[in-house]
Amino acid sequence: MIVYFDNAATTVLEEEVVQAMLPYLTEHYGNPSTLYSLGRTTRAAIEEARKTMAKLINAQPGEITFTSSATEANNTVLKGAVLYAGVERIITSPTEHHCVGHTVEFCRDYLHTEVEYVRVDKNGNADLEHLSQLLAASDKKTLVSLMHANNEIGTMLDIEQAGNICRQYGALFHSDTVQTFAHFPIDVQQLPVDFIVGSAHKFHGPKGIGFLYMRKQSKVASFIHGGGQERGMRAGTENVAGIVGMATAAKKAYDHLETDKAHILSVKNYFKESLLSTLEDIDFNGNTDDRSLYTVLNVSFPPSDKSALLLFSLDLAGICCSGGSACGSGAAAGSHVIQALGKDPDRVSIRFSFSKYNTRDEVDIVMEKLKETFASRK
Repeated sequence: MIVYFDNAATTVLEEEVVQAMLPYLTEHYGNPSTLYSLGRTTRAAIEEARKTMAKLINAQPGEITFTSSATEANNTVLKGAVLYAGVERIITSPTEHHCVGHTVEFCRDYLHTEVEYVRVDKNGNADLEHLSQLLAASDKKTLVSLMHANNEIGTMLDIEQAGNICRQYGALFHSDTVQTFAHFPIDVQQLPVDFIVGSAHKFHGPKGIGFLYMRKQSKVASFIHGGGQERGMRAGTENVAGIVGMATAAKKAYDHLETDKAHILSVKNYFKESLLSTLEDIDFNGNTDDRSLYTVLNVSFPPSDKSALLLFSLDLAGICCSGGSACGSGAAAGSHVIQALGKDPDRVSIRFSFSKYNTRDEVDIVMEKLKETFASRK
C-alpha cells in the first residue's frame, strides 16, 4: 500500500479532469491558431477555459495568460518587469521558491538589477515593517515578489497587508500563489496584487500547464517570442488539453473548497496531535496556527542515526513525503528555507502534505512506522 503525503509536490489527476481532456487529445486536434473548423473548436475551448479561470479570481479574461508552468509564469513577471517595465530593483525574501529566487539572481547578475531581501523570522514570516523601510529607502521603480504560502513550511503571508504597503510606495507586487490558488479564495479586485501565478498539478490537474494573472495596468512583455499566441504574451502553440484540464480542476476545487479544506485540516491536525503525543522532541517548522497552509506540515525530528535515514526508511515502507521542495530534479540537498530560518542543521526536517484523498487511517500507518524508528513516550 502506498501512502501519498507529498501533495505539495504534485497531486493525483482526477478522473473527471482526464475525461474533460480526452477529446482534445483525440478528435479535437486542430491548431487553435488556424481559421478552419478544427482550429476554431480548440480556440473556443481555450477561451472558455480562460473565462473560467478569470471568473474564479474575479479577473478579466484578458488578464489571464496560459503558460507551461508556474515557473515560466514567474520568470515572465520577473524578467519581463526588468526588461520591459522599467523595474530597476527587486525586493524578495530568502525563503522564496527557487523559480523566483534563482530568477531574481539572474536579474541581479545579468540584467544588473538591484536586489534587496526582506528579513524573515524563525517561522518564515516576512517582516513587513522591514519591507516598508526598504521601499521608503529608494525612488527606483521596484517590484516586490513574496509568495503567498511557503511550499516547504506552509507559512502564509498577509498578502493584503503586503500589497497595501507596495501600493503606498508605488511598487509592483507579485505573489507566487502556487500553493494557495484553488485552496483559498482569491479575489484580485479586493487584493492589491499585480501578478499571481498557479500550476494545475497542485490541485488535481495535469502537469505542464500553469497560468499568469497580470493586472491590465501592470503589463510586462513576453520573453518567449514567436507566433504571438496568448495575445502576444506567450509564443508557442497552446497546450489545449492541459488548459481544459486545468480549468476543469480549478472549478471543481473551488466548488468544493470549504468541504475539502475541513477534511484536509482534520487529517493534518490529527497527524500533528499524534506526533506530539507519541514521539519525543518533535518540533515543527513554520507557523502552525491559522497563518499556516492547511495542506502542509513540516516536521522537525531530533538528530540521531535513525532520523538521518528517515526519508529512506519511509520510502521503503511505501510512504511518500519530502525533505523540502520537489522541484530540484530529484537533487538531495539541504533546504534553503530551513537554513534561512536558522534551524539546528542536525535535526531532520520532513514535509508531509495532504489532499482531500488522504485519511486518518493513512496517518496511523505513518505513525506506526515512525514509532518503529523512534522510541515511544509510553
